[in-house]
Amino acid sequence: MIQGHYALDRDRPLIRLRFTTFAVVTVCLPLLGLTSCIFISWCLHFEDATHTHCKVPNYLPSISAAISLTPERYIWRFCIGLHSAPRFVVAVAYLSFYRGRFTKHCVETLLSYLSLFFAFSENIGLLLLTYVSSNETYSLHKKGFIMFIGSALLHMMTTCWLWKIIKKYSISNEELKSYRWKKHLFVSSLILCAAASGFYWKHNKYCEPGIYTLFALCEYLVVLCNMAFHMTAFWDFGSKELTVTTPPEDKHF
Repeated sequence: MIQGHYALDRDRPLIRLRFTTFAVVTVCLPLLGLTSCIFISWCLHFEDATHTHCKVPNYLPSISAAISLTPERYIWRFCIGLHSAPRFVVAVAYLSFYRGRFTKHCVETLLSYLSLFFAFSENIGLLLLTYVSSNETYSLHKKGFIMFIGSALLHMMTTCWLWKIIKKYSISNEELKSYRWKKHLFVSSLILCAAASGFYWKHNKYCEPGIYTLFALCEYLVVLCNMAFHMTAFWDFGSKELTVTTPPEDKHF
């Protein structure tokens, strides 16, 4: 076989992007999608979006209702479709980060892989509840939502555990700030999830006016806490860059 060289420099990066920019754009996609869907459904489809099974007054659409209408569902699916792939990349980047910190620590290494598993599970649950809307297959949408929330809380817990260990060693001011925010957002998420569950149960049990509105509000805040938790990657990776390159050319045939 004839030996030769490509005209393209295969060692040159194809894409180079600051990780802080990557993190902000990744989180802004679902934030933009969520706020757009809630605003559109509240303005254009208020009756359908706020309808309850017992027909009591409700003033805010739940997230499931807001992303199941048209055109809201397409806006949400578009944003999450773009958002999901970078989320997998960030999860793998965190695993590499943890492995660099805990090279010879078995328990911490296991926690790192658990954190990766929960991050993947959270993202898959988000994709499932996104592409199977509540008015199409409710049971599957509900399972996706439970998978998303459960995995998100477990991911937050394992992440905070890992950062508590990291804090015992050398840690920068930005990493310390990141750990504190992670801890506060995790605790806030637990409280809000408990409150949302209570309001949801009370609504189904007693059908009191406005209770489902409080459930929807807690639901919004849980998702916003989740987004803010992932935004802490802005501090964790600081000056790091995301680089996409071609593999080095093998000159031997």
